[in-house]
Amino acid sequence: MLSTTVTEPSSPNQIDNAFDAHVFLKNLTHRPGIYKMLNALGEIIYIGKAKNLKNRVSSYFRNPNATSKQRAMVSKIAAIEITITHTEGEALILESQQIKHHKPRYNICLRDDKSYPYIYISTDHTFPQLTVHRGVKKKSGKYYGPYPSANAVRESLKLLQKIFLVRQCDDSFYKNRSRPCLQYQIGRCKAPCVGLVDHSVYAQDLIDTQLFLEGKGNQLIAQQITKMEQASSTLAFEQAATYRDQIVRLRSVMEKYFVPGEQGDIDLLACATEAGIACVQVFFIRHGQSLGSKTFFPSINDLYTSAEVLQAFIAQYYLEKQLPHELIVSHLPPEADLLCEVLTKQAQHAVTISANVRGERQKWLQMAQTNANNSLINKLSDKQSLIERLKSLQSFLKLKQLPERMECFDISHTQGDQTVASCVVFNQEGPLKSAYRRFNITGITAGDDYAAMQQAITRRFKRLQQGEHLAPDLLFIDGGKGQVNSAQKALTELGINNVMIVGVSKGPDRKAGMEKIILVDQEQPLDSQQGISGLLLIQHIRDEAHRFAITGHRQRRGKAKQQSVLEGIAGLGPKRRQSLLKQFGGLQGITQASIDALCSINGISRPLAQRIYELFHHQDGA
Repeated sequence: MLSTTVTEPSSPNQIDNAFDAHVFLKNLTHRPGIYKMLNALGEIIYIGKAKNLKNRVSSYFRNPNATSKQRAMVSKIAAIEITITHTEGEALILESQQIKHHKPRYNICLRDDKSYPYIYISTDHTFPQLTVHRGVKKKSGKYYGPYPSANAVRESLKLLQKIFLVRQCDDSFYKNRSRPCLQYQIGRCKAPCVGLVDHSVYAQDLIDTQLFLEGKGNQLIAQQITKMEQASSTLAFEQAATYRDQIVRLRSVMEKYFVPGEQGDIDLLACATEAGIACVQVFFIRHGQSLGSKTFFPSINDLYTSAEVLQAFIAQYYLEKQLPHELIVSHLPPEADLLCEVLTKQAQHAVTISANVRGERQKWLQMAQTNANNSLINKLSDKQSLIERLKSLQSFLKLKQLPERMECFDISHTQGDQTVASCVVFNQEGPLKSAYRRFNITGITAGDDYAAMQQAITRRFKRLQQGEHLAPDLLFIDGGKGQVNSAQKALTELGINNVMIVGVSKGPDRKAGMEKIILVDQEQPLDSQQGISGLLLIQHIRDEAHRFAITGHRQRRGKAKQQSVLEGIAGLGPKRRQSLLKQFGGLQGITQASIDALCSINGISRPLAQRIYELFHHQDGA
């Protein structure tokens, strides 16, 4: 149970009172907890935890060896809030949760907070399905992972499909088959959907799949060898050849993905830091099998050591995820014992953190460190290139300072239908994808790009005025003078006059590098040959906005296409349409369904099923 104490009053609005550190420290408790430092605007700039709050917070004001950034942070403190906890472990958990939620400027912040994919085997089905799962584990079944990316899961599923032939199709697709699909034809499924495989045979394939995913490859190979020899002794040479081919595939996969001498769950973490950038490389090993790796670039605002970065990374990354039994790290975190204690309590099994390893583990850790070093070098190179382009853009547009945040808008539609506007955001590190937004445009004349642009800008900057996001230094508009004027009109109506608008008009024959750069207060486009490097950055931002808009438009058009045909059927409302689409896996499944199959759906009467059937088949009888 946590108890909260707030000192030095704060609010989301500006804090008027000056912060008196002496008075604050005099009354501060010695108990464990977390502290939040706020600036004059009421924004949280740093969150920390302490075993002894008084001693820890006092160190900020009495440290003669503080770095320039630490001194700058302390100078901005206008208030401090504290939350008292029972133990230091509770403080660690609360600190990590608060950092992930608020992302303070001066903390080490882990940006990637997505749930990771698993391979899932259903257990409530006669012929269970093998598929990918992401999110909360609500369904009954077995989960294997986590995998570092969706691509890693798909690659594993492809391998399993070649070896074990367990179905991977959706249930809606499976239930409505009348003949085997292509996967059966190419030898990657045994077609349980149409009864071409016995339940006991399929169940054995499923058991073999689970053995493989649990890292028991050698046991599985031994079983297959026994089966091969038995088949050969009974002169079932074709069956024996099938087992032989499976053994060869299994050995090939094990050589590539299995870690020698490992049977358990291990994550290897290596960290590299340089020039204010940190990189953490994580290798995932489950049941002795390498599931791949993932690279992270935590946001840091000071010169932290690799050990300090790993301390913050482990706390933020693992406290809400399924934990392996062991973490092998390149640099031992300063509070490794506390981390082990908290992680063990959360995981309900022992979790260890070690840095001094030998043999195969040392080779894998060195490989992780090499990857972290290379990723950091590439990131530094990209950042330097981006800074050079930003400097070129600054010179090209005659800006007083280097732009920190840039937004670009684009409009996409097909002959005026399903219009979508995109907004992409770039900062001094490149694309900020978490800030991307799309807007479905409604209530305008079809094909009116000017009105669409004005509506999108209005909706975006109304949210800015409500404090939902930061204001951009530059606002790029994919279009000519008309689109630029529409954007200017929208900002003027909102009373916003401190954002520079730049139009990016397509050049002759729409060739890259021939764009016209248009400013609101200038009649003629800028000479783009004077800022080649900056123009490349503009092209990148514009192309990203274009890609994001087209993707959104295609999604909206596809959804409308599925529903539009069904909307003309009397008695078929939105809920029934959605039910049909889900049960048959889309419009194509509905077109192939019989009247009896349509009637089997809850809420679909026979007369309604007849109307649906006739809609798709009336031409066949003509």
